[in-house]
Amino acid sequence: MQRSLIARQTNPQLNGNGELQHLLSIEGLPLETLRQILDTALSFVSVTEREVKKLPLLRGKSIFNLFFEPSTRTRTTFEIAAKRLSADVINLNIGASSQSKGETLLDTVDNLSAMHA
Repeated sequence: MQRSLIARQTNPQLNGNGELQHLLSIEGLPLETLRQILDTALSFVSVTEREVKKLPLLRGKSIFNLFFEPSTRTRTTFEIAAKRLSADVINLNIGASSQSKGETLLDTVDNLSAMHA
């Protein structure tokens, strides 16, 4: 089996090419992926020192932050980061919405996907 296929089967965060698709945890990520994350983060340090702290990298894209528990610091940090990349941000408190009506997380994701969100 190819290395990327093995990585994908053992880590759902990776796509079929073994590239990071969803960052849920750094646990189990290949060292190469961790280095790439840190190198990318380092390239954004200079942006934080500018007067205008926005880049158009995610313009026209929507970011959905799904939270199971309230966390002002985490939610705010993720929202600021996405907005600085020019994304549209929607924060969903999963624990207080869909699940209370019997909807699963996968149901919520399927609904968002059906809306092309």
